[in-house]
Amino acid sequence: MSIQNRSVYFIAVIITMTAGLASRTYGAVLPDWVHEHFGDALWAGMIYFGVRMVCIHSNRARALWGSVTFSWMIEFSQLIQTPWLNNLRSTLLGALILGRGFLFMDLIRYLIGILCVYLIDRFILSKMMRL
Repeated sequence: MSIQNRSVYFIAVIITMTAGLASRTYGAVLPDWVHEHFGDALWAGMIYFGVRMVCIHSNRARALWGSVTFSWMIEFSQLIQTPWLNNLRSTLLGALILGRGFLFMDLIRYLIGILCVYLIDRFILSKMMRL
């Protein structure tokens, strides 16, 4: 059963990651508020699904707070400006994982994104996995 559940979360990670990258790639054709906010919210949602996939036997509340903590730590790490870290952030993968500059608004976007996918997990995915 846990392999099936891990598969559901893996698919959720892939879908969330794809939607987040699409919100950045096709931002010019999306409403400004979608382009501006959804990428960060979806990134954090992907973190939540990843935590659920890896820690399959942990409860949702722990995954929620672990995801918020991880996401916020990444954001606060952007206050650290060292040459080697800035060089890493200047790469595409480094920017996607670590971001580039601290924004307080990102903390709110992460929280909202995680709360949204938590609700999806609790009320939709959990019912799918019981079938």
